[in-house]
Amino acid sequence: MIFRCEVKRFAATEILMLLAVWLGGESASLAKSPANSDIPQSHAAEEIGRAEKAMALGDDYLTGRGVPQDLQLAASWYERAAGFGSPVAQNQIGYFYQIGLGVLPDATRAVHWYQLSSAGGYPLGKVNLAVAYLWGTGVGKDPKMAEHLLNEAASKGSSAAAAYLGDMYYFGVGVQKDEATAEKWYEKAIRVHSYLAAYRMGKILSEPSEHPRDIERALSLFRESASLGFVPAMHSAGLLLVNHPSLCTSHEEALSLLNKAASAGEWRSSVVLGALARDGKWVPQDPRAAYFQFRVAAGQGGETASAYVKNDLRILAEQISSEERVKIDEDANVWAQNHNRNLRILFKDRKDGASIPAFALADPPSGSHAGSIVPTAPF
Repeated sequence: MIFRCEVKRFAATEILMLLAVWLGGESASLAKSPANSDIPQSHAAEEIGRAEKAMALGDDYLTGRGVPQDLQLAASWYERAAGFGSPVAQNQIGYFYQIGLGVLPDATRAVHWYQLSSAGGYPLGKVNLAVAYLWGTGVGKDPKMAEHLLNEAASKGSSAAAAYLGDMYYFGVGVQKDEATAEKWYEKAIRVHSYLAAYRMGKILSEPSEHPRDIERALSLFRESASLGFVPAMHSAGLLLVNHPSLCTSHEEALSLLNKAASAGEWRSSVVLGALARDGKWVPQDPRAAYFQFRVAAGQGGETASAYVKNDLRILAEQISSEERVKIDEDANVWAQNHNRNLRILFKDRKDGASIPAFALADPPSGSHAGSIVPTAPF
């Protein structure tokens, strides 16, 4: 049986989301290497040391590592480090001002810090500044400047910049739509391990369209993206394995991916898990387990998900006693409430030396082009 619960190809909120902040792998190596900056190394060692200490304190207060978590103090220390000239800290505090984390939202001030970070040669500062220009957030809208900055960052190996250039051309945002050019940028980003580009190409290769399908490569790309913590890729990889069981090396892989995505608030994964329990595919057939998963999906996904699972819930309810339904409803409601953040990136298992542990980015609020961080571990 083929399960179809993708619902959409690419939602508008997925387009060019500003996920490139201090959490990216690019920041880990640059944060402690001022020599990577484009500008002359004129900072005294004392100033560099002050910036590093301020950044460390910002990290501590943001994560609650050894001190009570305090987002205002975190922002204060990051801004102090930015004032000492750290391009990494400048990008960091710019993001804080953009989303209002520990400070009042101020798009103009965010752009100010992104400009300094970009001038300091920090690739993610260029990316964030480019997205501001692309959408006219805190600065006049200028797609050509956005493309220029992204090209600069991509030339320095920024996977985020290459992925966003791919998005610009794929969706025709700020440039003329050109899917061939988009794919070239996606492929370049994939070579430098972009979770977003791997996911995008996986979708292109796996979904019905004029583009030739390549299910095996799509699965490989979804797996790579999922291994880097991208929740939509976890769902897509799990669903692709369900729909193409011949590609499975183990059913446990698909179940693990779907359960991890469901735990991150992905209601579509809860739907697939419910369908597997309903049909007895890879798991014992169990109307109670299926009913639980469908109720979880409804709790996670609101009206859209509720409409999607309505018939299944009605049919399954007839197979379960009223007493059991009440108990399952209660359990499902509690579970959904504890896993209702629609997280995009999980950093719980990062091993690349980044100083910030266990974070996730949630879907951006309506009208925003920046993902929101969750400043505590979600699991």
